[in-house]
Amino acid sequence: MNRQKKLQQLFKAKAKKANAKLAPKSKDKYISKAERERLANEADQTPELSPQS
Repeated sequence: MNRQKKLQQLFKAKAKKANAKLAPKSKDKYISKAERERLANEADQTPELSPQS
């Protein structure tokens, strides 16, 4: 592989990684099982604490 081709290949690889970082993410952020359970418990407790009229 000659020098110019190798430099172009490295440049393209870096550009591709940079574009991938800027692109919107297709997957949701990972939420652990413990965090999901904590959020569910908070959601269950919230209606009980609200004042009833």
